Amino acid sequence: MDVNGSGSESLDWNTDDEVDIRSETETSHPTLPTLSGAIIGNGEASTSNCASRTMLIAHFVGMGFSDKLVSKAIDENGEGDTESILNTLLTYSSLENSPEDEEQCNINSDPSSSDFNETFVDDYNDNFLDDDSDADSWGENEVEVKIKTEPDSTPATLSEKDNKLLALASMGYTREEASTAMERCGQEASILVLTDFICAAQVAREQDCYLPEETKRIYNGSNPMKKRKLIEMCKKKVGAEDTIRLPNPMIGFGVPSQPLEDFRRSLPEAAKGPPYFYYENVALAPKGVWDTISRFLYEIEPEFVDSKYFSATARKRGYVHNLPIKNRFPLIPLPPLTIHQAFPLTRKWWPAWDPRDKLNCIQTAIGSAKLTERIRSALERYDNDPPESVQKFVIEQCRKWNLVWVGRNKVAPLEPDEVEMLLGFPKNHTRGGGISRTDRYKSLGNSFQVDTVAYHLSVLKDIFPNGINMLSLFSGIGGAEVALHRLGIKLKNVVSIEKSKVNRDIVRSWWEQTNQTGNLIDFDDVQQFDVDRVVQIINNIGGFDLVVGGSPCNNLAGSNRVSRDGLEGKESALFYDYFRILDLVKCVMRSRE
Repeated sequence: MDVNGSGSESLDWNTDDEVDIRSETETSHPTLPTLSGAIIGNGEASTSNCASRTMLIAHFVGMGFSDKLVSKAIDENGEGDTESILNTLLTYSSLENSPEDEEQCNINSDPSSSDFNETFVDDYNDNFLDDDSDADSWGENEVEVKIKTEPDSTPATLSEKDNKLLALASMGYTREEASTAMERCGQEASILVLTDFICAAQVAREQDCYLPEETKRIYNGSNPMKKRKLIEMCKKKVGAEDTIRLPNPMIGFGVPSQPLEDFRRSLPEAAKGPPYFYYENVALAPKGVWDTISRFLYEIEPEFVDSKYFSATARKRGYVHNLPIKNRFPLIPLPPLTIHQAFPLTRKWWPAWDPRDKLNCIQTAIGSAKLTERIRSALERYDNDPPESVQKFVIEQCRKWNLVWVGRNKVAPLEPDEVEMLLGFPKNHTRGGGISRTDRYKSLGNSFQVDTVAYHLSVLKDIFPNGINMLSLFSGIGGAEVALHRLGIKLKNVVSIEKSKVNRDIVRSWWEQTNQTGNLIDFDDVQQFDVDRVVQIINNIGGFDLVVGGSPCNNLAGSNRVSRDGLEGKESALFYDYFRILDLVKCVMRSRE
């Protein structure tokens, strides 16, 4: 325990069970080797102009474009500019609207192509945007100008922004929705990101606050059909927000310390693995957030679990996954479940009037030395038990900052290695990156509780006896990796994506210290993890067995006083990248079957 303490007592947090995540700003982006030297670059890898053109055509035909369109795009842009060729092909696709193309699920095409958009819409029959399909859309003149393009004209003359607006219009979105999404997400955002934003704005909030006033006035007109549609849509939103409630007790499908019930659940066909997936976030999110998460993740109901049933510290989390729920088993040895089991020496100094036997959720900062000294001074005024008002103050601060008794009238915050033990990590796990105490607390506060996650993942040991390929999104300090390792599941290939360099260094150090024989490939930005990288990695390793991750909760957690914008917040909206990447992985792997 840290007798002196560090951190801040001035932060005003509700600490019933939330984590404050502070984002790290990173500038570097790793790059993957090109899929083919003959295709990407200046064409130097080809042995002749003929061979280069043939390989170019084969590459883009393999992405689902026709020979005729590819040849035309190459003639217009030249063989050396593959990016312009691809943009031209995507433009053709968004304008053609060919029924034959719409029926195909070509996963190798860019997310902004019409094929991908149609697949996205078809795969999700519960699309929330269908409810206002009869709302006013683009103006007739604008539609005529953009769609009635002469067959022999060059679609590439349209700007990238116009192409995306046109693609969104063809999917049924209004001009205002499309324009607002591009303004918020940036013109460089992909079609999938833009549609995710519009879905979040329509479903995750009680009113469409991101849309301009002009759009809202559309629904106040005299058209009774539009009014009826608006009423029905509002009813569906309210109903959806009320469907998922937090259970009490929060034990999910069972915990090791309590008798197991015979739970049964059926998964939608689209949700069944492999690949298996496992998504985590704070349980106490704003209203409607878990309904949206569940809806995007194949209508799977979350499993809510408080880690106080696995350790001496609380951590209320929701998990959406497609893992089996039978034959789970805990890590051995079982971790301590109470404060005194975890820290036996505190028993000597623990006052009878402090009723705590569990610690609160681990935070990203600790109580200050000034606070612990104030508590000591307040208690030393009394020879016996302090008055009830003093007891109440002390207990409130101890719960808020997870302070434990280390001497007579003396409390102290936990040391980093003590936090590691409570969360199921090996001792000095966070020292591996050579980081400061402050960074260690921060990284630990944002991590998984390993024993809880391992209990859920334990079913994979019999399914993958020879090891596992894992895609780890928002990896943090490697909670899922540590859980699988402690379960005795070999890590054959791990692709880890984590923004914080500090956390990446911690995972890399742990990987080396535990003598892992597999491959660890790390990247720093989920938003840069696109279809080309997914295809390349899957071609190299043969596919993923597990996709795991927990996106930032900055806009969800009650302790975050900056914003509670839900999944529309800047950081928490990264959930849609988890869904995007998971869906890409599933689609790519289906195409290989």
